[in-house]
Amino acid sequence: MAEEGYKVTLNVYDLSQGLARQLSTTFLRKVIEGIWHTGIVVYGNEYYFGGGISHAPAGKTQYGVPIKVVDLDITHVPQDVFEMYLNEISPRYTAETYSLLNHNCNNFSNEVAQFLVGTTIPDYILQLPNEVMSSPMGALILPMIQNLETTMKAGAVPQVPQFRPPEAANTFPSTATIEKSLAGSTSTRDRQV
Repeated sequence: MAEEGYKVTLNVYDLSQGLARQLSTTFLRKVIEGIWHTGIVVYGNEYYFGGGISHAPAGKTQYGVPIKVVDLDITHVPQDVFEMYLNEISPRYTAETYSLLNHNCNNFSNEVAQFLVGTTIPDYILQLPNEVMSSPMGALILPMIQNLETTMKAGAVPQVPQFRPPEAANTFPSTATIEKSLAGSTSTRDRQV
């Protein structure tokens, strides 16, 4: 371990690529700056949660260039101790435990930041799900998000509802059936009058 420690930063990405800021007032009646994904950068790698704990060389993740880099502090935790820690918490960070609202990449980054430097990541990132869900539109889409997560955790692929027209034979009654029906209703009506 270096005597001076290891710099720890938080890479912040906007998964909406600016659309959240443009559209949020229309749909949520409040400004949402972005849909945040975060990763912790330390020891020359970026660590993040997405279907499990992953890492890549700093600046080489699938998320591209971060829109913001937040300096968190210096850690004196050796890399091998950190890797043992990640191994220890990995059962809590799997595809099955992922939740867009309650257990996501930002929660992972927050927990790792606390372990490495004893601080949390910025609150505006952690509170984004609550902010969205507290809007009228958020309350409307919450059941859909929960249903999607349940479906995905069950291993099923979410399906778009499809229109299935009825069988042609069942759609239109035959002329004979119509005539018979009309004849029956006419005689019944005549008797009631």
